[in-house]
Amino acid sequence: MTIAHIDETRLETDTGYRFGYLAEFIGFGKDDIDAIHSAAPHLGPLVPALVDAVYDKLFSYDATKRHFVPRQSGYDGPIPEGLDALTLEHPMIAFRKQHLGRYLTRLVTGEYDAKMVDYLDMVGKIHTPEAGSAELDVPLVQMNALLGFVATAVTQTILSFALDRQTESRLLLAFGKLLWIQNDLITRHYQLVA
Repeated sequence: MTIAHIDETRLETDTGYRFGYLAEFIGFGKDDIDAIHSAAPHLGPLVPALVDAVYDKLFSYDATKRHFVPRQSGYDGPIPEGLDALTLEHPMIAFRKQHLGRYLTRLVTGEYDAKMVDYLDMVGKIHTPEAGSAELDVPLVQMNALLGFVATAVTQTILSFALDRQTESRLLLAFGKLLWIQNDLITRHYQLVA
């Protein structure tokens, strides 16, 4: 058996190289991407409900809700006066929900190319002071909780489709691999600032 050489320094500096390594190691490839894309007609119409479920969960804990009080990057409207004034109907939350909706849609429709890799990496970075709002610094535990909730919601949604066992398994495995890669591309930004 031959051992592949991995440039560990490059893993920390080249996001495309890191993604390629993770994808190869985990076994995330074309068949997984095809499976994810095949889910678009099923998952696409459910994105608004998934987004609402995520925000209902985020608003059920002060530790997660508090991160929506400061001005969000790219949002120019009114900001809430405090945690108690922030509602799910606030214009800034509508703005954030649009971002999450685009993210979920892009996962099932986007090409998994260099732009997608940069986008997945930015998902992690934007939740730290490194990018976006300097006031926004979401602790890693909250990001892990969120991604775990999203993974569970996606799994439950796929299971609700009553697909044949082989298709269901392909989808669950593909999304599992993708979300592990996403988790790494989130976590890496916390290691850099630690």
